[in-house]
Amino acid sequence: MMKKKILVTYKLPAEGFSKILETNNFELIFPKEKAFSREEIFDKIKDVDVLLSMFNLKVDAEMIDQGKQLKIISNFGVGFNNIDIKYAESKNIVVTNTPDPVVEPTAELAFALMANLARRISECDKKLRIPGATRWGVLENLGNGLYGKRLGIIGMGRIGQSIAKRALAAGMTIFYNNRHQLDKATEEKFNAQYVTLEELLAESEYISISTPLTEETHHLIDKDAFAKMRRDVNIINTARGAIIKEKDLAEALATKRIAGAAMDVYEFEPQITEELLSLDNVVMVPHIGTATISARNEMSEYACENIMRFFKGEKPLSRVI
Repeated sequence: MMKKKILVTYKLPAEGFSKILETNNFELIFPKEKAFSREEIFDKIKDVDVLLSMFNLKVDAEMIDQGKQLKIISNFGVGFNNIDIKYAESKNIVVTNTPDPVVEPTAELAFALMANLARRISECDKKLRIPGATRWGVLENLGNGLYGKRLGIIGMGRIGQSIAKRALAAGMTIFYNNRHQLDKATEEKFNAQYVTLEELLAESEYISISTPLTEETHHLIDKDAFAKMRRDVNIINTARGAIIKEKDLAEALATKRIAGAAMDVYEFEPQITEELLSLDNVVMVPHIGTATISARNEMSEYACENIMRFFKGEKPLSRVI
């Protein structure tokens, strides 16, 4: 049997591919350097059966058209807004993603960012490294803390629920807004109250975004949304950058319309709105939500499992289309 060719667009650790290699049914094409360029992908995709794409790779109609034998796109990541889903479907190409391995590391980072912002950890760390920049004293460097505070979660899926689990243990009160209200048992599990988006924006002292990026959620948080928030609110985004209109966020932070923000994702990633870089009331990290060694290997294994199941005629673990 001729081996199926898999084009892996990024040089991921070999450990996550051990199982699929053991089957001896697949030929994996890895980049020698960090990643294949778009031009290299166009050249190599022509005779491959599978594209194992990264969550930050734009897989558009032009790229899909180059894959004359392409049967499945196995996306490395839970988000798939980087792929032209409708066009892939029109070409009868299956698209899968890797939702399970990303839940805990993303929730972990969201909660870490929230705690960092609450206690001004990054701000204080930065100032301590600048001679004379830090004020010491009983009423200096005051934060807000988390205990007893209201957390509003936008998007109460698996990641949102994992954040809620951590917030509940920290003594926070949990509001949430979701496309659909959760069942009563799940609400009771997290002691979470379903509210409208307007109520969440108005009442929350912390807001965590965990919703997918769609046409409906694009710029969901903009100038109008900031105007509805408390002035002491802190907002955390570990979902997708374009859910927040970044220019409006920078203005809200600079004018102290809101207290602070913590970001893992950005509207024009990897570019960041310049005004954000000079502000003390924002914590920023470079899209590291799933950036742990174990999570990366688990994501590779999951992406490969989707591929193996597809070619066995079985249902992939997570099929988008």
